[in-house]
Amino acid sequence: MVTDTTVAVIIPNLNGEAYLTDAIESLFAQDYPLTLIVVENASSDRSLEILESYGDKLVILNNSTNLGFAGGVNTGIDYALEHGFDLIALFNNDAIAKPDWLSTLVTALSDHEDVGIVTGRIQLEDGKTLDSTGEFYTTWGLPYPRGREHPVNEYLKEEYVFGASGGASVYRSTVLSEIGRFDDSYFAYYEDTDVSFRAQLAGWKVLYNPNAIVNHRQGETSKKMVRGFTTYQTFKNLPILFTKNVPAGLLIPIGARFYLAYLLILAKAIASGKAVPALKGLGKSILLAPRTLSARRRIQKHKKVSVAYINSIIIHDLPPDQTGIRKLRKFFLHK
Repeated sequence: MVTDTTVAVIIPNLNGEAYLTDAIESLFAQDYPLTLIVVENASSDRSLEILESYGDKLVILNNSTNLGFAGGVNTGIDYALEHGFDLIALFNNDAIAKPDWLSTLVTALSDHEDVGIVTGRIQLEDGKTLDSTGEFYTTWGLPYPRGREHPVNEYLKEEYVFGASGGASVYRSTVLSEIGRFDDSYFAYYEDTDVSFRAQLAGWKVLYNPNAIVNHRQGETSKKMVRGFTTYQTFKNLPILFTKNVPAGLLIPIGARFYLAYLLILAKAIASGKAVPALKGLGKSILLAPRTLSARRRIQKHKKVSVAYINSIIIHDLPPDQTGIRKLRKFFLHK
């Protein structure tokens, strides 16, 4: 086992007192040395009290306001980069890692010099159902978690994937120094797919290792947010992800599908009583367009891979959960 590579593990936390201790203890039980950094995103519960009870066993970084997942992990990433850690792992405050989770991912990175990000098998809390075995992007401009809701006895092969879930993955510090931190305009949702997309464009690969296992209480933090939070973030972030990262040679074919899908999903949200957060998300995305386009110019200018390569690693289909659009496609195109 490789043991001379230094690793910082970052947990962003918002009001996680009910499960934060379980996450921390599972990391302290790892068979690989680590420095644990918990970013306190201005919790209003007993989280800080719990963290302070660990004394100098962990590093606590306090944000004065809730910066979301993206802004929260950036606080930890800045600290890790400044202190010269070789690898940076991100870990959800509602997850529990098997004891060899970190060592498995570190070894996988050591064995694959072309890999900049490595992720493992994220299971739901029941240990029977998958949450994610990597993230994928599609020709419809819609990302999705690979393997979600499948049984855990599937996806047992180590293989390259498009992206990694920010909930339990390891990143080379050199990659984050090269491509930049997480984009805090996302706040939450799809920011991890964005980082993976940028890494792929910069010539790095993403690897999935099925032996690095984490159990995850899915959606615990989102449950504490205001009503409509997920809808707002979805409609704000999907156009940002598309605009920043899809290379010029794929803009038209993916863009045509994406905006059709986006409008159909928007119509569904409005019809189901979610018009306000959906339209606010769309509006915010438009307001962020100048920033997004500036980021696009920078990202595409430094692209190191071909359009053909990107086309080969995205999924040429709809995400599995888009059953409504799939039915419409079958009706009009008979496929």
